[in-house]
Amino acid sequence: MTTLDDIEKIREHDPENMYNRIFDLPEQMAEALKIAHRWRISADDFREIRNIVVVGMGGSAIGGELARTFLSSKLLVPFEICRHYLLPEYVDDETLVLASSYSGNTEETISAVEDALTRKAMVAAISTGGLLGDICDLNQIPIAVVPGGLQPRAALGYSFVPLMVFFEKVGLIKNVTSEIETVIKGLQTYREVYIEDIPTEQNPAKNVAQRMHGRIPIIYGGPTLTNAVALRFKGQVCENAKALSFANVFSEFNHNELVGWSPLVEKHKEHLAVVVLRDAEDHPQIRTRMNIVKEIIQKLDVEYIELHSRGSSRLERMFSLVQIADFASYYLAILDDVDPTPVDVIEGLKRKLTAKKHPAG
Repeated sequence: MTTLDDIEKIREHDPENMYNRIFDLPEQMAEALKIAHRWRISADDFREIRNIVVVGMGGSAIGGELARTFLSSKLLVPFEICRHYLLPEYVDDETLVLASSYSGNTEETISAVEDALTRKAMVAAISTGGLLGDICDLNQIPIAVVPGGLQPRAALGYSFVPLMVFFEKVGLIKNVTSEIETVIKGLQTYREVYIEDIPTEQNPAKNVAQRMHGRIPIIYGGPTLTNAVALRFKGQVCENAKALSFANVFSEFNHNELVGWSPLVEKHKEHLAVVVLRDAEDHPQIRTRMNIVKEIIQKLDVEYIELHSRGSSRLERMFSLVQIADFASYYLAILDDVDPTPVDVIEGLKRKLTAKKHPAG
């Protein structure tokens, strides 16, 4: 029996039940739909939107990244993610600024929202409350209040779904609810092969975790649907498995990073794994590039893993990859003998920042 087939061992390493958070993503998305539809939005307050900026950090921002990627072929206005204390200079009263902070206390996000108010931008928010909730109450900003008690990365349904429904409510996109309902049904089906009771040889997520174990995963996505998923996968490996991981995108890395895949990798090959995310609608030249890169990586004898999206719609295919990536990062944590939930180093950094901002005495 391998470690990943020992259910008692898995649960021993997961006292805060990150497994259920990952397993329950489709149910969380369904609950988020209900919350989003109760969100009181006046379309009249959000007219003449010339550009969109989603403000957030870490797990709170990834919903925005996925939305931006998915909507790149639908929206007629620019859409940017801001991970900074200050907004881009172009932000003005024709800009929609959507703040996503699960805790409601992310200092970069709070600073950016204050910047948005100064510039008279159109502002909305998604949060459990915190200081962001107070700012919204004070300034009559519409806020979707989501349930607390989760790590931000485990609240993806709550950060993504209300964002998409908001865009529908203000007339930027259509038919969001039906698309998300299709995703929910698909994820409920796909997860059956990833559950902890399925043996490793029949469990694709456990298999990916085993192949990444002891290696630094380098994750490559395509430019149209999977680039944000690659970023999510990287973050999940870092936070769940407490392991280094890196992400990049075709075909940009073919113009720089690819040079690093040279014979000099020979001395490091046992410590590297490449994961390529593929989708049925990848551009033909992107598919060709992926095939050539596969030959290059395999010739160097580096562990090479391909994950193919599943589903009938673009959104379902995107989230099918998110789902297997989340499960794989969880099982990698078990193999690494770590608890997938806490992120002590991040909490330590926040405490030091607070101490320097408000020194004792």
